[in-house]
Amino acid sequence: MEHITLLIGIVIVTALVFDFTNGFHDTANAMATTISTGALRPKTAVAMSAVLNLVGAFLSVEVAKTISGGIIDESAGIRPEVIFAGLVGAIVWNLVTWLAGLPSSSSHALFGGLIGATLVSVGTGGVHGDAVVMKVLIPAVAAPFVAGLAAMAATRLTYRLTRGRDEADTAKGYRAGQIASAALVSLAHGTNDAQKTMGVITLALITGGVVAPHADPPLWVIASAGLAIALGTYLGGWRIIRTMGKGITDIQPPQGFAAQTGAAATILASSHLGFALSTTQVCSGSVMGSGLGRKGGVVRWSTAGRMVLAWGLTLPAAGAVAAGAAFLTKQGSWGVAAVAILGLGVCGAIWAASRRKPIDHSNVNDGPAAEPVGVVTAALKTVSPPPAGSLTAQATAADTAEASTPAPRTKAATATTR
Repeated sequence: MEHITLLIGIVIVTALVFDFTNGFHDTANAMATTISTGALRPKTAVAMSAVLNLVGAFLSVEVAKTISGGIIDESAGIRPEVIFAGLVGAIVWNLVTWLAGLPSSSSHALFGGLIGATLVSVGTGGVHGDAVVMKVLIPAVAAPFVAGLAAMAATRLTYRLTRGRDEADTAKGYRAGQIASAALVSLAHGTNDAQKTMGVITLALITGGVVAPHADPPLWVIASAGLAIALGTYLGGWRIIRTMGKGITDIQPPQGFAAQTGAAATILASSHLGFALSTTQVCSGSVMGSGLGRKGGVVRWSTAGRMVLAWGLTLPAAGAVAAGAAFLTKQGSWGVAAVAILGLGVCGAIWAASRRKPIDHSNVNDGPAAEPVGVVTAALKTVSPPPAGSLTAQATAADTAEASTPAPRTKAATATTR
């Protein structure tokens, strides 16, 4: 019993580490557009998001129940070692995608890790396949499209309502709306993502016989999970904030307001229904939808394509890492120690690699280098020119003029022609 208690303690600490990585990995969901448009200073934005994530953690436990008793069959012989291996897989994938600046899903990393570790440890009988399909896979496919369509419609409506108004007059109001909607997304993120860690810790307590099956998360679990995700949020995932704020599309205040409002409504509805939704996919879909909703606003499809690829790889990649970890943990105490040492080594290497080109609040808005204009982007710019007088229109006109002006011939070229 003493060994099990120690192991459960290790699992709880590892779960809180995952919660911490979830916080800084997903800060961009709430604050990327607010920071990129200048509605809030970067440090102020992440501080506000951290507080509201903590508050949101206390508002509901429906998603936690989905994880602690919905996806994994707690009566199939699941041991704390299995949960530990699943968490290691999720943490490693979170850090890999953070290093790449890709807003992948921390939620799906967690699901993939738990499923992969369970399959290796107890087989297919330990996973509720119907719950995985209904509460993970279907929302994963539908959520970005629903949020994107809602944001696109809201963006078009917003610009239509303010048509003919001076941008300077409306920008201040939209920035205030962005702050309010970002606060709502942060609150919604706490109600959804913090609960996932609560569910994992509760599952570990159930498998160790500490609490009864199907029990709600104890208050100390709710508080610790909320604090961990709030701390991670405050530190800020600046790499992913840059990608979402600058790498997908050029966000204007009306777009940011529309994207965040649509995303918050989607996340809060899923939390109420117990769907363990990926807030990353919802917010990324909203940003892309807002880019398509503004006349002249074009999505950078190469960045979006890398994001979608990361989304598709998250479940199997985290599951593969967790499966290898679960195989080692089955060997006994030395296997658990080996997984812990290897996990710390990988995380340390990723952190060291990130220090070569650090991104923080001081340079987060510098933005990625401009990518080449592809066929889709050029076609969309042709049929949807930017509004006259806007900065985008002026830049486009300058680019067009530059491209249409013949390059001056050098003396060497003239001599060769003669």
